[in-house]
Amino acid sequence: MSLTDLLLTFNAGSSTVKIGIFSMAGAKARHIGKGVIDLRAEPLSLGLKKGSQTFEMPLKVEVTEDLHDVIGETFARLADHFDVAAARAAGHRVVHGGDRFTKAAALDNAGIAAIEALTPLAPLHQPQALRFIRALGHLKPHLAQTASFDTAFHATQDDLVRRLAIPRALHEEGIKRYGFHGLSYKFIAGELARKAPQAAKAVVAHLGSGASLCALDRGISRDCSMGFSTLDGIPMATRPGWLDPGVILHLAGERKRSLGEIEDLLYHRSGLLGVSGISADTRDLLKDGRSEARQAIDLFTLRIAGEIGRMAVTLGGLDAVVFTAGIGEHQPEIRAGVAKHLAWLGLSIDAKANAANAFTISSGDSRISAHVIATDEEQVIADEALSLLGER
Repeated sequence: MSLTDLLLTFNAGSSTVKIGIFSMAGAKARHIGKGVIDLRAEPLSLGLKKGSQTFEMPLKVEVTEDLHDVIGETFARLADHFDVAAARAAGHRVVHGGDRFTKAAALDNAGIAAIEALTPLAPLHQPQALRFIRALGHLKPHLAQTASFDTAFHATQDDLVRRLAIPRALHEEGIKRYGFHGLSYKFIAGELARKAPQAAKAVVAHLGSGASLCALDRGISRDCSMGFSTLDGIPMATRPGWLDPGVILHLAGERKRSLGEIEDLLYHRSGLLGVSGISADTRDLLKDGRSEARQAIDLFTLRIAGEIGRMAVTLGGLDAVVFTAGIGEHQPEIRAGVAKHLAWLGLSIDAKANAANAFTISSGDSRISAHVIATDEEQVIADEALSLLGER
């Protein structure tokens, strides 16, 4: 490979895509640029960061189902700042790998078809990743493509942890706990081993619009709050987290709600938005003086702390709690709220360190350490893609 070879990563969410630009010089992928497109925005624009420089570049095209025009113009805008002709590969985040994909994979037609078959398990995210995979294949047919799966990191969990208390035949058909946000947890596991190797048993809280927790035992996933779907676990921006299945039966039976109405309720109108009736954004809720906003925040922190306690049981102890992702990295009030519920475990927060978003935010006399670590899913995608390219 030449010194100019580039690797691109595509981290597609339900409505946005984060694009990573990496240099492939040497044995490691080095981040040299970041882009983001909000597919809901009108007009579209590509936000780009290159070193200390930031750019906001309008896109003239409209969003279509195949995304061909969006990808085409995105590459044209990237070419103003990078030698995109030197791109040798593209790595994609794919939320669900099921039982087939327990590690990253190079993509061919059979692999893409297998990813599509898993769409019912991740209906918001899987189609978006597939749109970008296919659009890249159309625009750059000779570009090698790889997939990194959020579920793969959790394949190390014990069968007992992954089981739901349902008939065994359904478990064998794939209805089980999978866990998500695996790329984030893989990055945090590496950072924790490097910066705080004494924290062997740790619970990581990935707190963003989508939110979950993961129990790590020396960097290995042993439990996750999200289970069969991305609806499970703690409350999120618009998703409810854990929900008594009797509620679904009641809505479908007594209330005569359609499947589509229930799906919309669970994915788009619950969580912090549903509880507060004000906003899905914790920043808005923390500023709002109304009791409904306070209740949403209090429920959020209570459920997070409850999951940490549950995961301590899975781990058989707890050395550390780690906060990451947008809320976890930047909102001291949320971290303090969680810690307050965990005082009985011996967790004590240093207010000054917490306010500064320091790496270690626990006080000197805390029996459990608490840390803030910025996650980087794109780096994991790039590293896995580079590893696969080396195997070709």
